[in-house]
Amino acid sequence: MSYLETTHDVYKEAALTPDVGLCCTTNPIWELPGLKIPRIMQEMNYGCGSTVHARDLSNNPKMLYVGVGGGMELLQFSYFNRQKNGVIGVDVVDEMLEASKENFKIAEEQNSWFKSEFVDLKKGDALNLPVEDNSIDVAAQNCLFNIFKAEDLKRAIEEMYRVLKPHGRLVMSDPTCEQPMNETLRNDERLRALCLSGSLPIADYVKALTDVGFGTIEIRARKPYRILNPEDYPTDELIYIESIEVAAIKDPMPEDGPCIFTGKAAIYFGKEDYFDDKKGHVLLKNQPLAICDKTAADLTNLGRKDIFISESTFHYDGGGCC
Repeated sequence: MSYLETTHDVYKEAALTPDVGLCCTTNPIWELPGLKIPRIMQEMNYGCGSTVHARDLSNNPKMLYVGVGGGMELLQFSYFNRQKNGVIGVDVVDEMLEASKENFKIAEEQNSWFKSEFVDLKKGDALNLPVEDNSIDVAAQNCLFNIFKAEDLKRAIEEMYRVLKPHGRLVMSDPTCEQPMNETLRNDERLRALCLSGSLPIADYVKALTDVGFGTIEIRARKPYRILNPEDYPTDELIYIESIEVAAIKDPMPEDGPCIFTGKAAIYFGKEDYFDDKKGHVLLKNQPLAICDKTAADLTNLGRKDIFISESTFHYDGGGCC
């Protein structure tokens, strides 16, 4: 049995019998006026973070969500696009699609604004999305891509890139891990199905996105997630796993490489009212400016004593340079 078949069976079981915390920690529920999340959706929330960010969702964007789970994030996306088929949900597991469909009926009863027709559920594979090229404003996946081995991960990212419009964004939440895993752990099909043994270091995760062509990367959150311990997993030492929330934007690739935001800021505190580097970056005196890692390196190389560059906070919420 291949690891993809194992994954299919794991989530078939999870659709038929909801398994709270199957592979991930429980996520906070968005508190929005008039939005009520059915309990069954919360129980089937098989994700390690959130892909729903209000600033991505203005002007009724066309949305795609891959790996539907119990439908919670599809419902949250629909809150921002209350149009027929405004949100597309894709899953390869028939039972998960059916469970999500039934959960939307409950959501209709609890939310006067919601209609099931807002979500277009489609049977499909993340490696071959049943979606037209350049048709999606915001694509998302939560704790899905970490099941894929290297070549399949590349294909899944390419598929997301294909369906996005220019300047569209891919929003993701996945586990990451800085410590190397032994071969037994990496090849454990059950752990891969649970998004654990496929965890990548952040640098490798970002490189997989930029290699496909995404010109801008935003790391929006990085937080504690899981411990793999020798008593419960095939490892000789504790392995610390984090959850990372990332947006990859289909901007043109700059000649000097991608703009990667890891939560750095620049503060100018010199004698003038502002500092202009003549490259499009103006630092107002004592006003922090969010900067990408490239700009941070360029400003550092100036050798000025009146510009402070913060360390990466791995939290970014828009604005700033680039």
